[in-house]
Amino acid sequence: MRKILAVWAAKLAAAGARLLGKNGSSTPGTIALKICPDILTRLSGDIEKDIVAVWGTNGKTTTNNMILTILENSGSTVVCNKVGSNMLSGVVAAFINYATLSGKVKADYACLEMDEAYARIILKYITPTKIVITNLFRDQMDRYGEIDTTIEYIREALSKAEDSLLVLNGDDPLTASLGLEHKNTVYYGISEDLGLNLNETREGRYCRRCGNELKYDFYQYGQLGKYRCDKCGFKRPSPDYDGSRITSEDYVSFDVKGAHVDLPCKGIYNIYNALAAYAFADKCGISQEKIVDGLQKYKGQSGRMEEFTIKGKLVVFNLAKNPASFNRSISNVLAEKRTKDVVIGINDNDPDGNDVSWLWDVDFEQLRDDSVTSCTATGIRAKDMTVRLKYCDIPTDKITTQASVRDAVMNAVNGSGERVYIVVNYTLLFSTKKILQELEEEYK
Repeated sequence: MRKILAVWAAKLAAAGARLLGKNGSSTPGTIALKICPDILTRLSGDIEKDIVAVWGTNGKTTTNNMILTILENSGSTVVCNKVGSNMLSGVVAAFINYATLSGKVKADYACLEMDEAYARIILKYITPTKIVITNLFRDQMDRYGEIDTTIEYIREALSKAEDSLLVLNGDDPLTASLGLEHKNTVYYGISEDLGLNLNETREGRYCRRCGNELKYDFYQYGQLGKYRCDKCGFKRPSPDYDGSRITSEDYVSFDVKGAHVDLPCKGIYNIYNALAAYAFADKCGISQEKIVDGLQKYKGQSGRMEEFTIKGKLVVFNLAKNPASFNRSISNVLAEKRTKDVVIGINDNDPDGNDVSWLWDVDFEQLRDDSVTSCTATGIRAKDMTVRLKYCDIPTDKITTQASVRDAVMNAVNGSGERVYIVVNYTLLFSTKKILQELEEEYK
């Protein structure tokens, strides 16, 4: 009876939030947990096939939704927190959304993005059959602390899932090291040197097994690449799912397991996300044809290289929340050979992390490129961002500070560049998207 009451109350809360025009993606879960604390255990027991958990600093929302697209493309019913509400209440809310009024969940799979720090709490109530880990970088240091703390959180979670299959990014030594302690692991990666040669902060310089400094044959980005430890022998594992014949002209494409994938996404990092989704689906026994078709039908979520047209100009909108993801976004900006105006939005609300010192770890110096015609800083910490840009030796006449996000967008749209790129951190995501949608409609 408690389970049914919790489902009813949560569904009413969700309906109320929709009427008020609010997202409310986790509130129904919070209400359900107060009424029935073990509701996640009860509802997840109805899943017919696999439960997959997706963890990692960057790319977990995209990877989670690529998996969702593949599964639905294969005809399966899937419980998924696809909007990225990834703590305990958000995962519960996803199950509530698929539950009947009698408290039953009729689904083949559950595909669940989980916050790295909360995974150890969520796994008290649910045991995934498969766990995908995308990468590990420093993120929100006032919340997570140093990367070692995040790794310990993940190890604690994995101790509750000893029989689960791990799908790990073998190109990331921090992620790959987790496979040393787990008996059931497959790896994905990219064996060819993509020649990116980016100047950026590297995490995981030292071997997780013995502490010796790792040697690299090449880097892809961040600490991802072909590495080895000359002291203890730890090295990049040979990928079970190896991306090859990479192309990145406009959208990206790659080969894996003899199949060719044209991915409707920009950015090399999305190949890693797609390889993770491919590996999971293959291990579920889904046909290669269905996997490839699903990946090619994938549509990005909010702020994942979304495109808008305002006053006849293409505006590309992307989310970035830490040094690694900002460096990826800047690389995407510079991959565009046309001239462009750039907007960078920085907030420091709790979900963003209150400490913005990480801005000095981002390679904003790349924006000195001649193709960048202007840089506009906005958000709560717009002035901090402006100072950071000035220290990059970007000419001051190219730098503008705008408190209003709408004014920042229009400043860029009215600039001399042929394209506009907008990069914001988390709490600016949905409000900026709404502004872009309004402006697109206004200037049709």
